[in-house]
Amino acid sequence: MADQVVPHFQNTSGHDSVAIGAREFMCIGANPPFDHPHVFLDMGSENEVVCPYCSTLYKFDSTLQARESSPSDCSWTPAAA
Repeated sequence: MADQVVPHFQNTSGHDSVAIGAREFMCIGANPPFDHPHVFLDMGSENEVVCPYCSTLYKFDSTLQARESSPSDCSWTPAAA
């Protein structure tokens, strides 16, 4: 797993829901510096999950790549360390 980066998503724009191409991901709430603690979410066999910090509803969309979102402004890439 160390060779893979967990996809990160945020909802700075306040969308009602965000479609994503991953079932396991990190929600950061909003773009830094206004982000909440980065929380790992796992949909398991379900098709949606709500972030317990920011209440963003994430919905799985199999037509998207793992790091893609719809709306597209909800994908976030952490800065290189």
